[in-house]
Amino acid sequence: AIDILEEVALVQISPSTDEETMMGLLEGTVGIVVRGEGKATARMIDAAEDLAVLGRPGVGYDSVDVEAATARKIPLVYAPIGGFAVAEGALALLLTLVKKIPLCDEIVKSGEWQRRYEAKTGDMADHTLGIIGLGRIGRYLARLVTPFGMTILGSDPYVEPGALSEEGIEVVSLDELLKRSDYISTHTPLNDETRGFINRDFVAKIKRGAILINTSRGNVVESLDVVAEALESGQLSGLGLDVFPDEPPDSDHRIFRDARCVCAPHLVGVSEAAMDRMFRSMAKDMVSVLQGRRPEFCVNPEVLE
Repeated sequence: AIDILEEVALVQISPSTDEETMMGLLEGTVGIVVRGEGKATARMIDAAEDLAVLGRPGVGYDSVDVEAATARKIPLVYAPIGGFAVAEGALALLLTLVKKIPLCDEIVKSGEWQRRYEAKTGDMADHTLGIIGLGRIGRYLARLVTPFGMTILGSDPYVEPGALSEEGIEVVSLDELLKRSDYISTHTPLNDETRGFINRDFVAKIKRGAILINTSRGNVVESLDVVAEALESGQLSGLGLDVFPDEPPDSDHRIFRDARCVCAPHLVGVSEAAMDRMFRSMAKDMVSVLQGRRPEFCVNPEVLE
């Protein structure tokens, strides 16, 4: 990405992600790349007088004040092309829980072979997977699980019933998905509608004993207490988390002592191939904007008109 961007501008890496440090780097800046814990706030966008483009090497862009960028007619390019890695990660977490891999691993390594009879593993076949959010990632996950012979349900307020029947997805309401699904995987963006939507009311509607996977955004979960309670009550039989309401999470929280919770450190989408594709795509689109061409992926395309 640096090699591509240096075709048009000097690339400087900020020594810190805090706003004050960034404010000192904005004079003459024509583009800002936001990744990791970095943010592009309204204050930064307004202060960067020469700013012409913003870049996010990924599918999410809640770390950028899109409204402020749009007000200044600054395009935000992003890279919604690494979703295959997130879908693979969601499936990996789900299979880990269904097949009880951590328990099986512990039994072998502890030398307690006879404990294998307590490891009653589950199945993907003849079970129902509910996918919340039917964008690129959710639909790719549906493709991945199709060979298992599952019933695949999907819920998305922007997708009409029957629209994805050719992809093997039955589009239903969220309440019906929660009621029918043995396994649930969330793939929604973070916005005002989805922030904290996995709350106690949500959990109460889930089919008892279901497994929940979240690889979307941490703040779609209201709090770790909510999902910890669901595990403790048996409402959930397993929980897979790659993202957390606060990152890094408080490792002393009781949920991390529950063997039915399997975690990754916001990493499943950061595979080698995914990152390579996303960085190249973002950098090329930023160069396109700076050279007066239309980018392939833009969050606010109205500013290009």
